[in-house]
Amino acid sequence: MRLWKKAAGALKDQNSLWLANTTYRSAIRNPDIEKNVIRATAHNGLVIDPRAVDRVRRWLAISPANLKPLLWAISSRVDKTADWIVTLKSLYLIHILINTQLPSVARIGRLPFDLSGFRDGHIPQLKAWPFNGFIRAYYAFLDHKSVVVFQEKASPEKNPVARELVFIQKFQGLVDLLLQIKPQREVASVPMIRDVMDVVIVEVREFYGRVCRGIAVILMNIYSAGRTEATAALNLVLKAMRQGQDVISYLESCEEIGIVRESDIPVIDMIPEEGIHELRQIVEHLADEKQETVKSEFPANQTPRKTVQRLAGEKQVTENARKSEPPAINGIPEKGINNNSERQIVPQQQLMTIITENWEKFDEEIYPHRMEELPDLIIL
Repeated sequence: MRLWKKAAGALKDQNSLWLANTTYRSAIRNPDIEKNVIRATAHNGLVIDPRAVDRVRRWLAISPANLKPLLWAISSRVDKTADWIVTLKSLYLIHILINTQLPSVARIGRLPFDLSGFRDGHIPQLKAWPFNGFIRAYYAFLDHKSVVVFQEKASPEKNPVARELVFIQKFQGLVDLLLQIKPQREVASVPMIRDVMDVVIVEVREFYGRVCRGIAVILMNIYSAGRTEATAALNLVLKAMRQGQDVISYLESCEEIGIVRESDIPVIDMIPEEGIHELRQIVEHLADEKQETVKSEFPANQTPRKTVQRLAGEKQVTENARKSEPPAINGIPEKGINNNSERQIVPQQQLMTIITENWEKFDEEIYPHRMEELPDLIIL
């Protein structure tokens, strides 16, 4: 049975190579690239061929114009197969291409195929479900990572705090997706899955490290941020602490099933409690400053709505007094007798005095904390 499956897989690959030889070269198709992709994603063998993968990677390094033929060849390979071996090798190939960090890779965006509902069609489902779940989780991470890479290169945000807040949230989402890529114990010994997990563990360390570095950038610039940004930063920091514990548990579970050795587990940098305490103090300080500003603008015995109503009433009284004034002769105000200055004639009975409790305030009374320095909460 195994010999028959091996022969059938070899026949399918040979047929694909023959069809690639008959393909005309165009902007989206290249016969040489297609043949290299077919060899790198062959049906036979549970081991990823590093030399075949490297040949595919070199095509992208040669010219950015080879990106479209590469994506077309890989997506065509994925769409035409229901074999978990070919599919997993294709995803690994996409992963290697994204990690090249070449400028052309940032233009990919969403992957050109959908494997969110992948099911192997060549082996019984009882045996296939560990591979199906692994491939779905792996695809979800790669699809989201490709989008983040695209957005990171195209982001026009100039505010360093706002930009870091956005991408810390995206990186935390990538870490959550990475933690879902975990093989079952019965398939953990498959060489191809171990190759994929080696790259996944490196990604876990990389993206969680970027989260920690982004938080450090926010703490350096938090004094120039507003209360909304500081509150958002605090929520991200609290999530990063919980995520750090999840990363440690994930690596320990990988060690239990034999994916990694204890000596190969990377050191995960945890966010110190002092940093969270400092950020809480900054958020509270900004909240207190805003509350004092509101109190200084409105008296203690008046609410903002009452003050608006009172000011509206004063404006109405003034407009009524202005309407009762007699019109000027021919539209020209009457001149004074002695100093020849212009003045309007206002009847004596229209004059009135408006009494209000709204006292004049100076800047140092309205903003009592403006001239004070912020406390030095971050020690470099």
